[in-house]
Amino acid sequence: MDHLWTPWRSTYIKSNKEQRCIFCLAAESADDEKTLVVYRGQLNFILLNRYPYTNGHLMIAPYQHVSRLNALDEQVTAEMMHLARRAESVLEQVYRPHGMNVGLNLGEAAGAGIEQHLHLHALPRWKGDANFMTTIGETRIVPELLQDTYQKLKAGFA
Repeated sequence: MDHLWTPWRSTYIKSNKEQRCIFCLAAESADDEKTLVVYRGQLNFILLNRYPYTNGHLMIAPYQHVSRLNALDEQVTAEMMHLARRAESVLEQVYRPHGMNVGLNLGEAAGAGIEQHLHLHALPRWKGDANFMTTIGETRIVPELLQDTYQKLKAGFA
């Protein structure tokens, strides 16, 4: 049997899911590197997913703590879409993906890991990234350190 060591996952597995909202904490923090915030807009901000599906997995979240799109006003959603377009450009420039997933998971049944604070995912995809490790081994390979991803994307948004 092969073993893949992913000790950073234990932090997530052991974490208390009842802690304060990670998006609110990141929004309030002055330490963008620690909270993985790569860009701050007027009404929304962009941060890395700490447990990414693939390299460059970004999340765009409003500063406002809401769980549904219909709870946001037009200015917030307009800026969110503007930032999604900007994220698409930066991800294309930095990673040169073959495609991209951009979307929302509203509610636990829809796949939201953190359903209390709406966030839009933007992540690059490549042909073949759903390889045998994913389909047979049910294991995702992320070959880049999160800090390296942060530095690349922070520079891309600068």
